[in-house]
Amino acid sequence: MQKTQTYIQSNKERFLEELLELLRIPSVSADPAYANDVRRTATFVADSLKKAGADSVTIHETKGHPIVYGEKILDPSLPTVLVYGHYDVQPADPLELWDSPPFEPVIKKTDLHPQGAIFARGSCDDKGQMFMHVKAFEAMYANDELACNVKFMIEGEEEVGSNNLGTFCRANKEMLNCDMVLISDTSIIANDVPSINTGLRGLSYVEVEVTGPNRDLHSGVYGGGVANPINVLCDMISSMMDENKHITIPGFYDKVAVLSDEERTEMNKAPFNLEEYQKDLGIAVVQGEKGYTTLERTSIRPTLDVNGIWGGYIGEGAKTVLPSKAFAKISMRLVPNQSSDEITEIFQKHFESIAPASVKVVVRPHHGGEPVVTPTDTPEYQAAAKAMLQTFGKAPIPQRGGGSIPIVALFEEVLEVKSVLMGFGLDSDSIHSPNEHYGLFNYYRGIETIPYFYQNYAELKG
Repeated sequence: MQKTQTYIQSNKERFLEELLELLRIPSVSADPAYANDVRRTATFVADSLKKAGADSVTIHETKGHPIVYGEKILDPSLPTVLVYGHYDVQPADPLELWDSPPFEPVIKKTDLHPQGAIFARGSCDDKGQMFMHVKAFEAMYANDELACNVKFMIEGEEEVGSNNLGTFCRANKEMLNCDMVLISDTSIIANDVPSINTGLRGLSYVEVEVTGPNRDLHSGVYGGGVANPINVLCDMISSMMDENKHITIPGFYDKVAVLSDEERTEMNKAPFNLEEYQKDLGIAVVQGEKGYTTLERTSIRPTLDVNGIWGGYIGEGAKTVLPSKAFAKISMRLVPNQSSDEITEIFQKHFESIAPASVKVVVRPHHGGEPVVTPTDTPEYQAAAKAMLQTFGKAPIPQRGGGSIPIVALFEEVLEVKSVLMGFGLDSDSIHSPNEHYGLFNYYRGIETIPYFYQNYAELKG
């Protein structure tokens, strides 16, 4: 890989400029107002794949945003790697909390990124990490050092649940045929502590609506005599967790996979500094389910969190209103053996059952995904571990992740292959938050590591 690595070093400035250009396009998949920008981003990704040397590059239409596909088949006898990523991003709100405009990337140094980090929405999740694969492929192909066949499937709906990806995969199973899936949409423990995610939590995401009176009321005239939907909603939400932060929904934990004491001890060996964790987040203490460490609470235990809550008057100044309606968005992270459909169903039944007669409630399921655990004894995992050892100088630590990538379970079901979650971001990179950023070290280290993965995988599968 010497020629490939030399090529990477010689083209670092161009690789960065191209990423910055990609980050300037506001590909917010959740907001229809950005539909044209999402499509522009798909075109940018397709053009980048063509320039890198990919064949059969196509923008495939779906009922939602398009999926970009490209491939390079060198020899059918070689192993085939399917690279998955997404080009859509989360909404940038609240805009006032950004130190710089979210779609005008700037590079600044931070304590964790002394070489500089790119501040922009999507820099880490997932444009920066997805684009590493395009540039690594370009470097390998340009220097005749591509060791495997490679296929790219880059979608535009990951941030809204990948609702059309399953249909696309089932309809194009032969085109997507591969030996494994390579994904960079996760993180490492630290820049000097590489790690590989070996598990992800699932997700059940719902929106709830609570309705009281048939119109907004004067809180002086009616307050105290009519149920306030916001108060009722807050009471209902707080009742779903006890003083030990244990979720009280009947049946919620029935199928939760419980790790042995030995497994829990092993996972808690991962480097973790509670003081630094709290300092980074600006909190005095951590909080979570009693009897579990922070590492366990954020990976092997299910959760219930309010992601947004609103109702009544929230404008400038005062308006003494008793609102007609209140709303909340609620996500539940799931662990192995839990089903997103089952959890959504039991949540809906429970939420409806605890509603007082003074209000009416509606539960609207949004999207979900299944939890997954990936093995560490496969050629693909071993190839990734060796690649990280080659570039970081340290063997990566296998680590369960707390986030959700629903398509990993989908790939196992439809394509019948395992995935490797070889991400290069940091948990502190503020993904989904204001001031999202991605370190230059991480971006370049990913581009440098990926070619070794292909080389190692070809040797192990050979």
